[in-house]
Amino acid sequence: MRQRMSFATFVLTFVFAILTIRLSYIMIVKRADYAARAEEQWTSEVKIDAIRGRILDRNGKELAVSANVYRVDFDLTSIKTYLRRKLSELSSDQIKHMKSVGIPIPYGDDGITFSDIAPVIAKALDMDAKDIQGKLETKLPSGLPAGSAIVKRRIEKEQADKLKALNINGVLVSPDTKRYYPNNNFLAHVLGSTNTDNKGLTGIELQYNSYLSGTPGMKITELDKNNRDLPYTISQFTSPVSGKDVTLTIDENIQNFAEKAAQQAYEDTQSKAVSIVVMDPKTGEIIAMVNKPDFNPNVPYEGSDKFDGANSGEKLQKMWRNRLVNDTFEPGSIFKVVTAITGLEENIVNKDTKFFCSGSLAVGGIHPKCWRPQGHGAQVFPDIIKNSCNVGFMELGAMIGKEKLCASITKFGFGQASGIDLPGEAKGIVKKVGNVSEADLATIAFGQTNTVNSVQYMAAFNAVANGGNLIQPHVMKEVTHNDQNNVNIVDEAFKPKITNVASSQKTAELRSYLERVVTEGSGAATFMEGYHIGGKTGTAQKVIGGKYQDGTYISSFVGMAPVSDPKVTIMVTIDEPRKDGTYYASQVAVPPAKTLFSDIFNYLNSQFSAENIGQITRDVVIPEIRGMKIADAKKTLKDSKLDCNVDGNGESVVAINPYPGYSVKEGSKITLYTSSDATYNNNVAMPDVRGYSKEDATVLLKSLGIVPIFEGSGMISGQNITQGEFINKGTTVKLTLSSDYKD
Repeated sequence: MRQRMSFATFVLTFVFAILTIRLSYIMIVKRADYAARAEEQWTSEVKIDAIRGRILDRNGKELAVSANVYRVDFDLTSIKTYLRRKLSELSSDQIKHMKSVGIPIPYGDDGITFSDIAPVIAKALDMDAKDIQGKLETKLPSGLPAGSAIVKRRIEKEQADKLKALNINGVLVSPDTKRYYPNNNFLAHVLGSTNTDNKGLTGIELQYNSYLSGTPGMKITELDKNNRDLPYTISQFTSPVSGKDVTLTIDENIQNFAEKAAQQAYEDTQSKAVSIVVMDPKTGEIIAMVNKPDFNPNVPYEGSDKFDGANSGEKLQKMWRNRLVNDTFEPGSIFKVVTAITGLEENIVNKDTKFFCSGSLAVGGIHPKCWRPQGHGAQVFPDIIKNSCNVGFMELGAMIGKEKLCASITKFGFGQASGIDLPGEAKGIVKKVGNVSEADLATIAFGQTNTVNSVQYMAAFNAVANGGNLIQPHVMKEVTHNDQNNVNIVDEAFKPKITNVASSQKTAELRSYLERVVTEGSGAATFMEGYHIGGKTGTAQKVIGGKYQDGTYISSFVGMAPVSDPKVTIMVTIDEPRKDGTYYASQVAVPPAKTLFSDIFNYLNSQFSAENIGQITRDVVIPEIRGMKIADAKKTLKDSKLDCNVDGNGESVVAINPYPGYSVKEGSKITLYTSSDATYNNNVAMPDVRGYSKEDATVLLKSLGIVPIFEGSGMISGQNITQGEFINKGTTVKLTLSSDYKD
């Protein structure tokens, strides 16, 4: 008996221990899982999406908004209750008749059937009845009937009204939002797009999705064992919180100019692609950014057939890629700006440092050529920049040395992400100093071997423009929302990282040499009378499959204005120009840059300009008005957009200050002397006519009484009398013309 009792006790203890362990496992280890499954069974949950925040330009103009549409959800519990009530309204004779003729009974002994309402709902929504039936029979992950189901998003008012007219309890028609881009393709690669769930796919929509999305609301109802609302409970309702607005640094007007210039260049050059970026060099703000071809974010999955790709997914990715951020390339001669500032900062070169170009140079077992086969001959440092001389820059690279040049390249941000707030930035490839051979040093110095992305390059170029600061480029200006009192609250303002990489003195010196590229060199087609533009062209042969491919080039122009205090920088890139075999940057990238600069200058000097970008005023050559009647002199000055003060009571202008020929800013006041005791003389100041055409220079100089003689053809690249020098009327000036600039 004792043995049997001991055995029974052992068995009971063992069973109790097993049960305790099992119960502990359920209560502790599986607690969260079972609690969630239980909650699924006794609650009905309907999610209410928040209104997505707007994307605005720097002046508050809407670039992406959420339009008001509707969504349809099923509260399956309420629908079942509705069907039960409908059943209760039927008499037993009606039910017998329905069964006899085969009409589905909404609620019967065999359970619930939705087959009578599914076709009606489907017709109102232009959907298949089978799909609606599936939504009505939605199951939880556990296999039990669900309490709710999402049916269709973003339907128009007409469909919503049809559905409401059915008056079926539990078929919920509620406000919804549809992302809408008012300007279609405008700024597409920056804005990006959203998916069917209103979540960001690309661009700003993806980068700032957490701000734009907001917080969804929720309606939660407790259910009994038969999936009916419990009468003694109150449904929980949490209102959605709208997304915040993202204000960009983009100026809609300047973006329009960039879009127009890029599209025209794309058509004119018959190129693979054209990209343009406009920036404020002092803040790192991107004012405009465009790639052609592009896409319409309102229909982001359409139009990919224009792009190469093995499948539709690959074509879509190519269509959505922001080439200015996501793609890298060998920059070519525009990289000479970095080599030049390195030489100046290291005190290796100055304006008098001599170079010699014979057309090619043997270095490290290779013989790189200059773009000018016969060479440039003897030059000084500013000339190798103006001439974009490869040989000169190979010699400069050797003078700097690979350690210093590679250190400078890293300091200016190459080989690392610039930090732009757009997704998918490519870092580029920069050779480590230990792997740089003598031949590599030569090619790196004039823009081959290393690769960059466009925004990364522009950050370095901006450092030269702004006096030496490497500033993180960005497109977000601030994130804001309106509080309950409709007061605008700034949640976050972009604060770029700033690193000093060069001195203000050396960058100012280099900017003066870059202006000569526009007045005398390969960027001459960008020249605009009265505006001081500095720039650099670059024509780089593309590397395909590890080899330089004949006939494929990326042609670029980078520019800044005004050179003395740049307020705007631009980059124009033409990928594989194909028209008439023309591919030099001076031929394909410079013309759209001039159009863009012209539009920007006119806009910044207008009343519609954004105040925080600033004006770029034009220089005007003071006309010859001595000897004119006062009224005529005033009119002549007004036509030149100049003002004046009159000194004396005479009828005619006897003398003026400053002298005719001087360049002054538009709006400047010129003093007119009219008294009889004023001394009249024939002195004029020699204006700077470099960059002028022969015809324009002739008109200007003859109006000042200066006699021009010309040598060569093309644009004026030199004058034998220095700008500002006092000369007598009738003096002859020799002007040198040149058109032999490509690159």
